[in-house]
Amino acid sequence: MTTAPGYATDFADRYDEWFTPTTATTDATVALLSRLTGSAPPGPVLELGVGTGRVALPLAARGHQVHGIDAAKTMVEQLRAKPGGEQLTIRIGDFAEVEQEEEFALVYVANGSFFELASQQDQLRCFARVARRLRPGGLFVLDAHLPEALAASAAAGAQPVTSANGAPVLRTRRIHPAAQRYVSDYLVLDEGLFRHVRVAFRYAAPGELDLMAVAAGLRLRERFGGWSGAPFDDTSTWHVSVYELPA
Repeated sequence: MTTAPGYATDFADRYDEWFTPTTATTDATVALLSRLTGSAPPGPVLELGVGTGRVALPLAARGHQVHGIDAAKTMVEQLRAKPGGEQLTIRIGDFAEVEQEEEFALVYVANGSFFELASQQDQLRCFARVARRLRPGGLFVLDAHLPEALAASAAAGAQPVTSANGAPVLRTRRIHPAAQRYVSDYLVLDEGLFRHVRVAFRYAAPGELDLMAVAAGLRLRERFGGWSGAPFDDTSTWHVSVYELPA
């Protein structure tokens, strides 16, 4: 069972201020997901790790029926407090389990959250559960760093991160190749005090993700170089992979 990460319980009320991606990134994410629903069967959409609703709420505002699952009740409380938040169907639980009774046209997980699942077994289980909850022809969409880009980021040392509220944020990454894990440490200057936030991930290369998909009965339909829909090529540091349950 995956429990809520520390940042989600300790800093849920500050998460949007410190860690929300740019508006352009969110708009591109919502636009691509909305476009992909046009090639999926009719039906509701499910976000794994819905958090504070950064993607789910604007996607619902476009007319999609959005469900969500998250292990952190504190994060979902932030979502519920936003306009439209009470209208979403949200379940508190481990998103690796995906125990909803509904069948979905599209399931997605954004902002690298899939890799907070701590082991290959957890990630495989998530793929399998998603496949069981997709309608024939349905899509599973996830985003990820490329391992090579993670290694380069770790080698660069501390890097500034732009926060939504302008608070100074520094990030360092440590890679543990033997375990296929990395840890991101954030130091946030908040009202004169330094706050430390740590997030751990189990990374996987695109080829490993493709094998997980095949094991779950899914197949790769397309891969982009980011939420903008740019081509995936040798210059890409990030990818958005779209898997399909054959009809």
